[in-house]
Amino acid sequence: MPLNYQKWDQLELSDDSDIEGHPNVDKRSLIRWKQRDIHEKREQRKVKIDHLRAQIACNNVLYPRIQSIQASLTSSNLDKPRTAYFNSLVEQLEKNPSKECPPGNDPTKAEQTYDGMLLSLLHQVVSEAAKVVKEAGVTDDQREEKLGKALEEGMAEHVVRLKETIDNDSKTLEEEEKEQKKHITSEDMHDGFANKYVPPKPEPAPLPIVAQLDKPSKPKTKTTTTEIEVINAPQEDESTDEELDDDIANLTPSLEAFSRLPLKAFEQSFRFIQQHRDVVVPGASDSLLGAAFKAQYGNKPKYAKQCVHQSLLLQYGDKLGVDGLGVFFKKMIAGDKRAEAVFMDDVEKTYAHLAGRVQKSQEEAKKGGRETIMLASENEGDITFNVPSGPPPAELILGEGMEGMDVEEVRKALQLRWDIFQGLPENLQAALQTEELAAVNKVLGDMEVDEAEEILQRLDFAGIIPFSESGVRDETPAGRAAAGLPPDAPEVD
Repeated sequence: MPLNYQKWDQLELSDDSDIEGHPNVDKRSLIRWKQRDIHEKREQRKVKIDHLRAQIACNNVLYPRIQSIQASLTSSNLDKPRTAYFNSLVEQLEKNPSKECPPGNDPTKAEQTYDGMLLSLLHQVVSEAAKVVKEAGVTDDQREEKLGKALEEGMAEHVVRLKETIDNDSKTLEEEEKEQKKHITSEDMHDGFANKYVPPKPEPAPLPIVAQLDKPSKPKTKTTTTEIEVINAPQEDESTDEELDDDIANLTPSLEAFSRLPLKAFEQSFRFIQQHRDVVVPGASDSLLGAAFKAQYGNKPKYAKQCVHQSLLLQYGDKLGVDGLGVFFKKMIAGDKRAEAVFMDDVEKTYAHLAGRVQKSQEEAKKGGRETIMLASENEGDITFNVPSGPPPAELILGEGMEGMDVEEVRKALQLRWDIFQGLPENLQAALQTEELAAVNKVLGDMEVDEAEEILQRLDFAGIIPFSESGVRDETPAGRAAAGLPPDAPEVD
């Protein structure tokens, strides 16, 4: 394929072949003069092109305004005399001028604004029209009509002249740009392409917490028995959970420094992230929340809230998709009050939830691992609640299947159930009336073991909660002893 060298024809050279010698001037000086002449003409052409572009742009703004005034003066629908309309335009431009001006002009100088230029033209048209009326020597009753006609003709003339000026300038600009493109100059130089390779920085490794969070949990087995258990029974996965908590709370040096940044320091946080790529990695947000829990347990609420704040920064950036952090910080640094209010509200709610969980955990820890009793059931429907609503009625009628029973014995049994129910604590009575296992467990959990065992025996004896039925067993030490079973209830250290 043949090479095309035509583009080099546009290269303007200053060599000996272009210089006609002179006996009184050395050739080196002639070459320098030729070079200077080329550069001066090139600079003059550049200035002329810039001037033409600015002038055309300015005239393109003024032309439709002048054309509109001329059309209004010509229109038969004008609701006022032409002179009055013209004077109102002049008065408006003089009293309320706009500061809009062409690029590079000074808006404080009226003559450099668009309104100032238009006002100058209107003054010129008025002056020319008044001169025409004066030379015509018209009477006073004809003066108004003659002046309006002169104003209309004057504006029409300027519309034509301005249109010609725009066309001529556009034609001249086209010729100058064409002449400018005939030769290659240093301003036409640009990089065609750059062939260089910069190896990307390796992605920082995720935090250890991610690997543990992704581990499949152990399959859980279901039990079919309902029994009374001790709340603080040892669990199989306790060591694993402790190791997980340690990994969450242990921050890398970069995350540690990131968590120390003050609240609402969005610009500082953004600069830190740009300088430390290992902050934006999977698991960083969870580690910061773990550090917040640890700080709250250590009675450091200010640092805990800082950790929550920085954790949510990373979460918001991740949720906003590609370049989410850039979008988020752009809004925050720009001072978007609405976005900042939404974010800080989320920070306050998250911290309040965290602080509440820590407080609840600390309150439970203060109980010192006290042994309690709780009813447990895979299906709450297995437990039957026979809660009496009152003493037996005066006239007791036995139902179907109870014909052979003594009415008085039944009355005594019902009265005994009611008396036992009345002897229970009021909070336990209310819990039993709900017939919900969770409500009963809550009351039993606040009792001492001996008291709870004694109450459960009374409930079983009265038939309010019959443990002898299918699926329900009394596994308190007293209950197991009554059933002839060894005491096998787990104890708490």
